[in-house]
Amino acid sequence: MAKPPPAQRHRPVLRDRVVELLEPALAEPGSVCVDGTLGMGGHAEGILERCPQARVVGIDRDQQALDLAGQRLAPYADRLTLVHAVYDEFATVVSSLGLRTVDAALFDLGVSSLQLDEEDRGFAYRVDAPLDMRMDQADGPTAADVLNTYDVDDLTRILREYGEERFARPIARAVVQDRVTEPFTTSGRLVELLRSVVPAASQRSGGHPAKRTFQALRIEVNHELAAWESALPAAIDALAVGGRIAVLSYHSLEDRITKRALTAGAQSSTPPGLPVELPEHAAYLRLLTRGAEEPSPAEVAENPRAASARLRAAERVRRTSTARTSTARTTRGHRG
Repeated sequence: MAKPPPAQRHRPVLRDRVVELLEPALAEPGSVCVDGTLGMGGHAEGILERCPQARVVGIDRDQQALDLAGQRLAPYADRLTLVHAVYDEFATVVSSLGLRTVDAALFDLGVSSLQLDEEDRGFAYRVDAPLDMRMDQADGPTAADVLNTYDVDDLTRILREYGEERFARPIARAVVQDRVTEPFTTSGRLVELLRSVVPAASQRSGGHPAKRTFQALRIEVNHELAAWESALPAAIDALAVGGRIAVLSYHSLEDRITKRALTAGAQSSTPPGLPVELPEHAAYLRLLTRGAEEPSPAEVAENPRAASARLRAAERVRRTSTARTSTARTTRGHRG
């Protein structure tokens, strides 16, 4: 059976609000928005529809996602550039396109609808599938490789740090013990192990017993947090004065990194005791959201995957000494 088109397979979370936040920075001819996590192109489609003067550069590490987004965004092909890369290559991509600065940056973090829905990718714990979990299937070790080669201490570390799993060490011990008999290859067997290790009381109160372990494995396989810690400052640095950034996070680890970076940029760094604020210590960002915004109950009812989403956004208000180029509005978004 043929699969439905991308627009029917993917509902972008908080699409209208994201576009509303970025639109003021994309009103001028030649303005550029870099979507660092293009996925199936839902947010990019909203930007291209509402901002007819803007061009979108769509980055994704998943070639399948790029292909589907290209189909969805075909009506805007003259204002669209697709790039196969990881979002921590943000600065390299911008430079390679000859852009001095960008006017908007968007990141919709975590696993995409495409990756969850493609059963052979191994992201979904409710379907028995090969334990892959690579966002770029042409690169790097799989989740099965992690389970079958990491020792107890390393497995415990990633489950605890990336999955915030209370039972990290018992799970790690059970994995190491069971793989001696047979290596882990499918998600179904891992889920069975987790059901046997995680106490029943925790399963009743804490949701599916595989949720945190699958999150931890996915983050480890794709180096997501390290990539995000590198990508976010690069994206902020690339913003022109008046440029805006919007970030959708789906778990506390991503959101914590985002909050820390945006809040730091929105505060003065003047040392205590100085009678006046020096210009170089002034805030270089202005927060556009009060804390993290969440989807409405109506949106969550229509799209349950939106439930954990948190949206933060900020505007660049001055250039800093670390900026790569001048961020005067007269040069924003144009090729150098």
